[in-house]
Amino acid sequence: MRVEKKKYLFFVILLLSGIMIQAQSLPFWLRFEQGKRHYRNGDYGDAILAFEDARRSRWDDFTRMESDLILALSTPELRQLGDTLDWVERYIFERRHENAARALRELYFRVPKENLGGSVNRALEELDRLKAYPEAEFWLGETFRAEGELSLALRQYQKAYDERKNLETPGFEIEILYRMVEIHRIRQEYRVMESLILDILRTPVNNLWATESFARAAMMRILENDGIDRFLILYRYNNPQLERAHRLFGLFCFADGRHTQAAEHLMFASLIQSTVLIEEIMRQEFDFTFSTLDSLMGATQRRPDLLSFMEEIEYFRTLYFLSVALQATGRSRTATQIWTFLSGREEAGLWRNHARSQLQSPFNERAIQIIQ
Repeated sequence: MRVEKKKYLFFVILLLSGIMIQAQSLPFWLRFEQGKRHYRNGDYGDAILAFEDARRSRWDDFTRMESDLILALSTPELRQLGDTLDWVERYIFERRHENAARALRELYFRVPKENLGGSVNRALEELDRLKAYPEAEFWLGETFRAEGELSLALRQYQKAYDERKNLETPGFEIEILYRMVEIHRIRQEYRVMESLILDILRTPVNNLWATESFARAAMMRILENDGIDRFLILYRYNNPQLERAHRLFGLFCFADGRHTQAAEHLMFASLIQSTVLIEEIMRQEFDFTFSTLDSLMGATQRRPDLLSFMEEIEYFRTLYFLSVALQATGRSRTATQIWTFLSGREEAGLWRNHARSQLQSPFNERAIQIIQ
């Protein structure tokens, strides 16, 4: 019986060793995908192990490639070629330095050769940079957040953001910043949250707010003098990635008593939201032309997906706080127009009631808890 038990334990140890060896031999990108699958299944412990394995494996892979290239460069023949990448590359491939050649192929796969400036030293710098794995750091953050470990999640998001030059998806650094904003919002660390939102709003990707100050002033004049409908006829701004930042910052500024800034950012948030709705309707209804907010709402009623989108982006709430910010800065005409619109829309819910109250007797909206 004791012999059988020993055989069984030996078999289990052998099996577990085989599993560990197999996991260690998997390419880093496959371990990363396994980690995401564990995360989605709620297996957070396994997800953390997989993401850490992926991170470690990638670091080891590119460290080895860097060492292989340095080893080849240390030969007397290659030392004489200096920093000229074309000459070094030709020599490595012709003389069959297989490991160094493999390192160069992997480098060119991830970094266009023309970006290296023909420099061997630049190639080595890029191999060193590629050791970092921001996607794995981000998903470790996601896993810690799901487990309620907000401090650990924030640390991982920050690490992913610091390594953002390695991100394979352009613009994903904005999503990382949003995660950090959310944690600071939960922890009521509003000044840090504000700083991060401004980092998002300063990103250069199709960013009207960050680059066109004269356009912002012109847009506000149209909104103030001609009303919300005319404003939406004249302007389109399809930048969903920045919509939430404008909305959050506008609400925060309102809560902080900065009504002019609140009106500006809520104007941008409402413009982006309405642009997405208008262009999505036009994509399926070629004869649709925006004329008024009421006509836009009539078209959205036929689209459950758009109704769900409006709820997600807090469409009516954004319009309401835009209106009270405008009222607070003396732009009562447009504020009244927005209240009239909201008061006639049953789907606006709570904000319909608030708008009706404002129409009866305008008041200063309480600026508390609105960013919760």
